Amino acid sequence: MTLSLLLTGDSILQRRLNSRDDAELRPLFEKVRAADVAFTNLEGLANDYRGDPALESGGSHFGAPAWVLDELVAAGFDLFATATNHALDYSISGLVHTIEALEARGLSFAGVGRNLEDARRPCYHTAPAGTVAMISCCSTFAKGNEAGAQRPDLPGRPGLNPLHVETVHEVTEQQLAMLREVADQLGLEAERQQKIKTGFAFPLADPALFPLGELKFRSANRAQVRTTPNGKDVAAMVRWVQEARGLADLVLVSLHAHEQLGAKDVPAEFIGAFAREMIDAGADLVVGHGPHLLRGLELYKGRPIFYSLGNFIGQNELVARIPADGYERFRADPDLTPGQVYQKRTQGDKAGFPADRRYWESIVPTLSYQGGPDGRLTLSSIELTPISLGWQEGRHRRGRPRLADGEEGSAILQRFGELSRPFGTELRDGGRSVRLD
Repeated sequence: MTLSLLLTGDSILQRRLNSRDDAELRPLFEKVRAADVAFTNLEGLANDYRGDPALESGGSHFGAPAWVLDELVAAGFDLFATATNHALDYSISGLVHTIEALEARGLSFAGVGRNLEDARRPCYHTAPAGTVAMISCCSTFAKGNEAGAQRPDLPGRPGLNPLHVETVHEVTEQQLAMLREVADQLGLEAERQQKIKTGFAFPLADPALFPLGELKFRSANRAQVRTTPNGKDVAAMVRWVQEARGLADLVLVSLHAHEQLGAKDVPAEFIGAFAREMIDAGADLVVGHGPHLLRGLELYKGRPIFYSLGNFIGQNELVARIPADGYERFRADPDLTPGQVYQKRTQGDKAGFPADRRYWESIVPTLSYQGGPDGRLTLSSIELTPISLGWQEGRHRRGRPRLADGEEGSAILQRFGELSRPFGTELRDGGRSVRLD
């Protein structure tokens, strides 16, 4: 028994892809369609712009025509991760429209649901070569975007599958003393104690921590930010990984995470800890996305952790409608058209994504699995395909993925190798495959 699994990063699709007819794009999408199972992260809402635009979006309000789902299916995709910071861009009503569009097409998706249990559940995609289970979660989201649990007497809240992050800011003893002094002089600590006394807040479980607003501080040798995955969320996902382990040939965990450790292409501390716990629980691989650029690859116990696969389709500049709150956020004149708003935001392509080539280059891994004597699939190879999204092309043309050849392809693979080296991962064959032995 053999199974090939193809992985991509964020798909932000706004227009027809023409993956079968466009000669420039077709060779890449022939690879997608040739895989037994192909995965992508659905970055946005297939809601036909229906719903209630949220005050706080995931950055931009990523609504889209529902037919983008049909384009992605025609392109060869089977698994759709949906837990992203844009899942509630159009509030609960917009999310429900998207869920209904996915369900109407019978697509395999996970990461959002009508209540927390639905959002936590894995989906199962069965191809002739085998069944792949997928759990999708997100660590970057606005408060209230996470799904709510159902009660015997009340329904749950639609939303995404959350991975909350516990963040502690370590500072020196002298710095901590200064923070305490500021909190006392401003009356912030007295206000906190009053809330605890009246039952509207609770003391921190760790007495070594000092809270200042939403931030938590503790004394250390030097200043740094420490992050850990929320134990309750991890346990909830471990439960479903273990369930899926017995019901599928492969178990994939998808994590949408913007959080970084200094540089944007370095993942925050909690991400690696979470990914390793998922593999310890029985997952075969963890696929990351969110920062819109590449991060490295770690092989943990022989199983891959892709910290970010960057962009796969990047048409965020082609979003056709921007709510009034979006205009306010970008400080844009309300008479500007959506395209003009994005040009203002990027200062005519001199800032933001258009100004940085890294956002327009990525890789597409194809993982090959073979059946072992115990019947469980074992990873036998990882092929890496460099892709380009057409950096510096016209706004209506860039964002469409195609194979990256020659010097461009070699440069992408070299950069991915450099990002992976700190995790002890070695590439070979000019960076086109991963050493597994």
